[in-house]
Amino acid sequence: MNTIIYTIICALVIAFVLGVLLGLFKKIFHVNTDPKVEKVREVLSGANCGGCGLAGCDAFASAVVKGDAPSNGCVAGGPDCASKVANILGAAGIEVKPKIAFLACHGTKDCAADKGIYDGIQTCKGAQLVTNGTKKCAFGCIGLGDCVKVCPFGALFMGPDGLPVVNKTKCVGCGKCASVCPKHLFKLINADTKGAIALCSNHSDNKPQIKKDCSYGCIKCCICAKKCPKECIDLTSGIPQIDYSKCIKCGICVNSCPDKVLVLL
Repeated sequence: MNTIIYTIICALVIAFVLGVLLGLFKKIFHVNTDPKVEKVREVLSGANCGGCGLAGCDAFASAVVKGDAPSNGCVAGGPDCASKVANILGAAGIEVKPKIAFLACHGTKDCAADKGIYDGIQTCKGAQLVTNGTKKCAFGCIGLGDCVKVCPFGALFMGPDGLPVVNKTKCVGCGKCASVCPKHLFKLINADTKGAIALCSNHSDNKPQIKKDCSYGCIKCCICAKKCPKECIDLTSGIPQIDYSKCIKCGICVNSCPDKVLVLL
């Protein structure tokens, strides 16, 4: 009986000593944190998507309070979040234009020729490393869904044509899909963009090969640029680039393109 009592007393004494030591260590090694960090953290989206370019929401909250990140850096939170962060920091809000991801490729399984049967690791990154993709077009979407797997908002899914589809109502423009795509086919565009945009990323000027690899590939015929009444299409990069400050959304370029490379947003 005495042994049990002594054991209990010793355990209580040890627990008391450890508690005191922990309290002392907490005071000695305590690091003062800016209360604004916690306030900023509370108004963030909580998605930890990395769209801000940092490891997650905690890292962003700390960085924005220190001045190492912009108040509108939380793309998942959008304009409302940016306004709240700016108010916490006591700074004027920066205008935030919501963005969405756009796939610059329409090389479906029906129009883009495959190199053969790919039986390797079923990831776009794996196929890129092993065979430089699964399609004959070196610029075409591999279609194994790496982008779908990393999207933290469920805004991407694989369509029946073998290409990923963006759900515009769910996409917040975090850029995860763009960062993981080995072909760099995703663009982040303003959600309110209106005008023509190219569904192709083939920068080659080998017209016969382009047509052989994909029946919808841009052959650089320049018809779109020639017929544009506002001269707002530039082809110096090999792909039609639209100057949206000039574009009037007339659709002439879309209708004149022989390979249906351009679409209106």
